[in-house]
Amino acid sequence: MRIAVINEFSARDKNGQIMQALQAAGMQAHSIGMDESSGEPELTYVHTGLMAGLALYTKAADFVVGGCGTGQGFTISAMQYPGVFCGLITSPLDAWLFSQINGGNCVSLALNKGYGWAGDINLRYIFEKLFCDPAGQGYPPQRRESQEKSRGALAAISKSAHADMPELLKSIDPAIVNAVTGHQPFLKFIQTYGDEKLYEATQT
Repeated sequence: MRIAVINEFSARDKNGQIMQALQAAGMQAHSIGMDESSGEPELTYVHTGLMAGLALYTKAADFVVGGCGTGQGFTISAMQYPGVFCGLITSPLDAWLFSQINGGNCVSLALNKGYGWAGDINLRYIFEKLFCDPAGQGYPPQRRESQEKSRGALAAISKSAHADMPELLKSIDPAIVNAVTGHQPFLKFIQTYGDEKLYEATQT
């Protein structure tokens, strides 16, 4: 599983801790947002939500880990894009239940609010539980079939409710799109791992 780590400006100082926690969980993680060395321009959760949508749409990433000060902004932003199913995760139990019940492809972390002492340890346990079992097995077990149907129904609703990504990009403020596509770690990741035809479709 290839994981894209996408941090906005307010959470860039947590990037190293997120990468270490994912590596401790044995995951292949790529930092494509802001990190401790990033300066201008400042990317907000508006930008990183679009990054998540594009990373998943082009299939460059199998899973996205993002966040912001509270985690709420990134969650809302990422869910504006087709095929993104994002959960707000604040504890290891949240992580495990999201994986088993919702089987989503994106998580948002609260990286300032309540982070505090041992925040890095909480991150490590979150990723341990997020990826410890195959996603979508259901919980409790007798609810597996119902939850699988619900995920399928939501996928169909998402497809109906969203414009296709190339069309959607045409309606977004060009300054936002340019800030995202001009961010070199993101651009290199998409060009290296993304489906070429899908990536090209977003450029028209």
